[in-house]
Amino acid sequence: MMKLGVNIDHVATLRQVRGTTYPDPREAARRCVAAGAHGLTVHLREDRRHIQDADVEALIRERVLPVNLEMANAPEIVTIALRLKPDEVCLVPERRAELTTEGGLEVAGQMDALRPTVTALAGAGIAVSLFIAPARAQIEAAAGLGVPYIELHTGAFCEAHGVAADEELQRLIDGARLAHRLGLRVNAGHGINLDNLPPLLRMPHLDTLNIGHSIVARAVMVGMEAAVREMLAAMQAYRGGEP
Repeated sequence: MMKLGVNIDHVATLRQVRGTTYPDPREAARRCVAAGAHGLTVHLREDRRHIQDADVEALIRERVLPVNLEMANAPEIVTIALRLKPDEVCLVPERRAELTTEGGLEVAGQMDALRPTVTALAGAGIAVSLFIAPARAQIEAAAGLGVPYIELHTGAFCEAHGVAADEELQRLIDGARLAHRLGLRVNAGHGINLDNLPPLLRMPHLDTLNIGHSIVARAVMVGMEAAVREMLAAMQAYRGGEP
């Protein structure tokens, strides 16, 4: 069964924009549990624009669901991850000026910089994932680093239309197939919503979809539990791997 990891970053965005104590990401996490989600994702950015250190610590301590910590390969954040020990870390690229993560991690060109971090996290018992574009060079480099997971960046597909969307979808399908052949488990995420999800269900070998902004935005209208249940229901059409 394909799993749903709910990214609750933007629950914290609503709190930080007014400097209040609400809404609380921990309450959002509990409502995700009630709705049947399989995991939580939070991105501890270097500029702390939404999720804060205390949020990560509380979510890991309470462990109502497994926690996937998205983070840059930055010494300060790596130290925090090694101390708190989330269930999973997903290494992502990060720029201060970006509104959201703009692309996949350049793994092939940063093997020497990434290897010590991957080794340290794995040594602490943390499953490591790399957030990458569905490009052969990046997938092969991820396999070369020995990580168990990759997360394929679906943003280019979600922003494309017509023939371009078809081409991006095929890249994702081919990327998932290659990753599976190389022994990697495949997650996917970025920009996914109820409207663009159906074509993505053609991707084989998916373990988890990590979805955040669209669920939190939908929750403003219908509530967090209902928004999560809607996404889970839409994911039921997934048929998994290939013969």
